[in-house]
Amino acid sequence: MMLDRLSPQAPDALLALIRLYAADPRSDKIDLGVGVYRTEEGDTPVFAAIKAAEQVLVDTQDSKSYLGPEGDMGFVHALMPYVFGSADPTMGGRISGMQTPGGTGAVRLALALAQRAGVKRVYMGVPSWPNHAQILADLGLELVTFQHARHDGTADLDAVLDIIDNAGPDEAVLLHGCCHNPTGIDYTAFDWDSIADAFAGSGAFPIIDAAYQGLGQGLEEDAAGLRTVLAKVPEAFIAYSCDKNFGQYRDRVGAFYILGQDQTALDTAFSNANALARACWSMPPDHGGAAVRIILRDPDLTAQWLAELDTMRTRMRQVRDALAAAGTAGRIDLTPLGLQNGLFAMLPVTKEEVATLREEHGIYMAASGRINIAGLTSANLPKFIAALAAVAQ
Repeated sequence: MMLDRLSPQAPDALLALIRLYAADPRSDKIDLGVGVYRTEEGDTPVFAAIKAAEQVLVDTQDSKSYLGPEGDMGFVHALMPYVFGSADPTMGGRISGMQTPGGTGAVRLALALAQRAGVKRVYMGVPSWPNHAQILADLGLELVTFQHARHDGTADLDAVLDIIDNAGPDEAVLLHGCCHNPTGIDYTAFDWDSIADAFAGSGAFPIIDAAYQGLGQGLEEDAAGLRTVLAKVPEAFIAYSCDKNFGQYRDRVGAFYILGQDQTALDTAFSNANALARACWSMPPDHGGAAVRIILRDPDLTAQWLAELDTMRTRMRQVRDALAAAGTAGRIDLTPLGLQNGLFAMLPVTKEEVATLREEHGIYMAASGRINIAGLTSANLPKFIAALAAVAQ
């Protein structure tokens, strides 16, 4: 039989962790595994700005007809000043984009289009978001890894520069734009300048995954590295997600942008991107992107969204500051977490220690040691630090 040719696949580790957490009857259990923002009360709310925009859709949307593989171009264009700068978001007509099903769809499209353009090998710093490697494997692209971070909790600039400097014209380098997943360790402004110069002098093709803009230092600050690279290279791909900074996780809101050397190059690239999108998902889901478009075209809703985003960023910074202030927990130095950004951080714990934290203390995290710092609150932070100190001797 044909289906007998299939081999069982390992279950997704995060989904398994979710089930274990749900089945745990302890009232003081802590979920640091699922990668979503949580409030101090442990909730992942719908943004008030999104609810207001959705009401506008209910009141005014008069059709659910197809939009085409490029999706809601009003959404795509409204987002561009925030990503690429308000002064010249198209960089003289060299940048254009299309809507995708979440940031994952944008990454998939970026890598598939790079492959169609002749890229055979992709370099990526590790650890990285696990789905990066899965997408590359599914496409049949060769993945070569390098170490993203040093032991002192800073990014390894020398490692990425060595990769870029020695990459060839059929090779791409995949970088995180900000709030690195899973380490929280970002490149500095000096690092980005050096990276941009390296790309300018290399044959390597830059692909930047910008999934967390606004959750690190601020919207402008989090886009600075991406913009630095784009200012110095003739072409690049950018994968963008609104799932986090608009709280649109289940609505899958993303965008794929191309920087081309001229309009002809852009037109050709997008004819291929549209063909790939049509064959993969046909049309992206509209609802979430339409809500973002409504927010970004309405000054009052934009101000409301920015205030909500500020609240998220401030809370995560407070958690990081509290962890850093704790100093050490057992053998683990928590102070570098105060210098990192975004939802995630990596703790140097063993799989056995992760299991002990789960079984004896009700603390759930990925086996790799990745934690979602938004799962920590003023109420459960002391328990977490005490448990970590007890286990990580």
